[in-house]
Amino acid sequence: MTQKEIEVILARQLADYLAMPIFIVDPAGNLLFYNEPAERILGMRFGETGEMPAERWSTVFEPKTEDGDALEPDSLPLMIALTKLHPAHGSFWIHGLDGVPRHIAVSAFPLIGQADRFLGGVAFFWEIEE
Repeated sequence: MTQKEIEVILARQLADYLAMPIFIVDPAGNLLFYNEPAERILGMRFGETGEMPAERWSTVFEPKTEDGDALEPDSLPLMIALTKLHPAHGSFWIHGLDGVPRHIAVSAFPLIGQADRFLGGVAFFWEIEE
């Protein structure tokens, strides 16, 4: 495991203390961490999935539009935040790793450290109760 920037370490620490689901990625979009509240929505503990490349997490949850069409990975709010370096928001369906379909809303933003260093991105999300 490589040493993480202090701001990323602190973001992970903050995520551990919050009751809202949080997902943290590096500048390339590779998953670094998701917290316990996120585990309930994603359907698996972070300790079981561990870090994973963007190509995997952006498709493994099978994101779909409200109409059931597959979402391209680059249209996900977190990927937009990473590539365009501005906040993004959206709602869509996923299949948790436990096989349960869930409707979620996601707000994502780039993680910018001191001296304007681009460190990755953070997504806050929640399940939309129908």
